[in-house]
Amino acid sequence: MEFITILGLCAATLTTSAFLPQMWKTWQSKSAKDVSYLMLITFMSGLSLWLIYGIYLKSLPIILANSFTLFFNFIILWLKIKYR
Repeated sequence: MEFITILGLCAATLTTSAFLPQMWKTWQSKSAKDVSYLMLITFMSGLSLWLIYGIYLKSLPIILANSFTLFFNFIILWLKIKYR
């Protein structure tokens, strides 16, 4: 595996894992009042575009990072709707 791919995978792991504490906190507190719908939808739209871009480039780090982050944000959105 090339160094640049490993670098991308490390970056993907760090940025994607940054959402885990927010998701866990929302799940445990059963409150997502401080999370904005506009931010979630805008961010998820950007993630979707990054995912399409990564697929087009066949870039594993971009595909993995944006797939997982998009999935985690869907969970946060679902929790926000569930705990309104």
